[in-house]
Amino acid sequence: MILYGGDYNPEQWPREVWAEDAKLMRDAGVNFVTLGIFAWAQVEPVPGDYRFAWLDEVMDLLHENGVAVCLATMTASPPPWLGHRNPESLPVDDGGVRLSYGSRCHVCPSSTAYREAARALVTELVRRYADHPALAAWHIGNEYGCQVPKCYCDLCAEAFRGWLRRRYDTLDGLNEAWTTTFWSQRYSAWEEILPPRRTTGIPNPAHTLDFTAFCSDALLECYRLEADVVRQATPGVPVTTNLCNVAPTTDYPAWAAEMDVVSGDCYPDQREPEPQLQSALFFDVWRGLGDGRPWWLLEQATSAVNWMGTNPAKKPGGMRLDSLQAVARGADAVLFFQWRASRGGAEKFHSAMVPHAGPDHPLHQAVRDLGADLRSLGAVEGSRVRAETALVLDWRSWWAVEQESHPSDRIRMMDRLRDHHDPLWRLGVTTDVVRSTSDLSGYRLVVVPNLYLLTAEAAANLAAYVERGGHLVVSFFSGIVDENDRVWLGGYPGPLRELLGLSITEFDPLHTGTTVPITWDGAESRATLWSERIELEGAEAVAAFGDGSPAVTRHAYGEGVAWYLGTRPDPAVMRELTRRIAAEAGVTLPGLPEGVEAVTRAGADGVHHLFLLNHTFEEHRVPVADGGSVLLDGERSGGALVLPPRAAAVLRRAGGDAGFPGPSTTVSS
Repeated sequence: MILYGGDYNPEQWPREVWAEDAKLMRDAGVNFVTLGIFAWAQVEPVPGDYRFAWLDEVMDLLHENGVAVCLATMTASPPPWLGHRNPESLPVDDGGVRLSYGSRCHVCPSSTAYREAARALVTELVRRYADHPALAAWHIGNEYGCQVPKCYCDLCAEAFRGWLRRRYDTLDGLNEAWTTTFWSQRYSAWEEILPPRRTTGIPNPAHTLDFTAFCSDALLECYRLEADVVRQATPGVPVTTNLCNVAPTTDYPAWAAEMDVVSGDCYPDQREPEPQLQSALFFDVWRGLGDGRPWWLLEQATSAVNWMGTNPAKKPGGMRLDSLQAVARGADAVLFFQWRASRGGAEKFHSAMVPHAGPDHPLHQAVRDLGADLRSLGAVEGSRVRAETALVLDWRSWWAVEQESHPSDRIRMMDRLRDHHDPLWRLGVTTDVVRSTSDLSGYRLVVVPNLYLLTAEAAANLAAYVERGGHLVVSFFSGIVDENDRVWLGGYPGPLRELLGLSITEFDPLHTGTTVPITWDGAESRATLWSERIELEGAEAVAAFGDGSPAVTRHAYGEGVAWYLGTRPDPAVMRELTRRIAAEAGVTLPGLPEGVEAVTRAGADGVHHLFLLNHTFEEHRVPVADGGSVLLDGERSGGALVLPPRAAAVLRRAGGDAGFPGPSTTVSS
């Protein structure tokens, strides 16, 4: 069974609306809701005075209507009384300004007052609802690090020093790691170390890097505090929290290790012409965080959001396609924020499953239709996505590469990930997102976008992968510094130099709007963002800059091949280059129509489900093998599946593969 529902906030509505909500949920096929995420002030209006009667009623009502509950611990947004009585529980920014309550996420994670109040609340929730039949999961906090990823207060300064003592043991070790000989920054006592607050110029990059890691760990301690309480009382109930899109706010891999099921929120930018490319990357990241296990989509929008400068509605059919794309890429739960659109408050213009116009609105009809679709896909639950390609993403490198005082401030990690993920998506290649130290042996192709910070362990892992026959692609500004943001000496790209068969003598990044010519396969195009001087040391030049110097290289290493991109080719060249590299690696290239997405989920029982999603407004034909059954949209015709505009088909087959078209298949629209 695919879980289906959304955030439910009954405290925003009078009691007579609750019965209507329960009926509408039942009619829409809703079987799972997150409950009470921002209800702390309603449950504990004054310290120690817990009022659960209304929540008892809602829990009972949901259970009676077949809706399971992912019960929130309610600690994401403390009530005003906590900040008023304990101002030290409020966060401080890098300029020393203490932020006020009056919004949400107004928390200093190092505050004892906050932690004690949170633990007390969660203890009462567990005591009240541990045995309730509606309880199906625990939702700890909410979107940790979204509004306030870092607090710079004195409490955090003290906790940071403790974190550093555990990491480095001695001040000499810290001074060495932070290169404090530069700008006379050497520390002679632990008490001298502060968070990297606003200062006269560029802060120490290693200091900032460690503080970012500390802040993630401090928030994670708050998560663990609550998770420990609920796990002790309800050991068989899964525990999770929702990662906010894919962002550098916290160390996602460390958080994923603490979740029974990885969960996330997906809000792709609807101002983009093809937002499905962004959401596909998010989904692949979350699946990778759980080592390929199914994950939960805990938040998305039915249509528009409210927090961008301009908030366009989703295209017709967008809600359905987005949801089925999540299932195709490994989700066993599809939820929205929120069930009923708020009448007031900061998110009143955020779309919902029941819009302001009520249940007769076409959007709610689409919600009911989606519920029926998901019921027909219940057999997909628990199956895994098949991927031959992996994309490498390390969070500490992400933090490091976007710091100040680099050759270019235009290397934004999410954009650079998409430089590689988008063309793979367009080629119909499913991609896992993994860490640089992950086991890579199961992949035909591994892509490493701009891995600026590279540990010796990771470098050895990449080299071993290629040596054993793997195919690797590395983009520019990779292998530059170690785990403490110290440059690898001996020439760029440090420990990747032998693997790639080259050295880089000089970086020459490009200004916004500036391009550089490159020649590939006899044709000239323009590249952007970056160029550099490459000296070949065994590699061969595959593409050249306008002056004839290497721009893209290929190096045979052991039994495998390592490619290097010294610039950012235009999207057309990038796609064809990716096609060539993938084909050489033996990756399946199905030859799909433009805008059609294909992903296979394989079950342990040998049943495969091939998802075909038509994101275009045109009809397309996709060649598929005979046999199996077609679920949802689409009809067979002459060895192909006909996909109407904005349609979604699922081909179910027992044994073998899912009828996916082969590498030599050509497809016409």
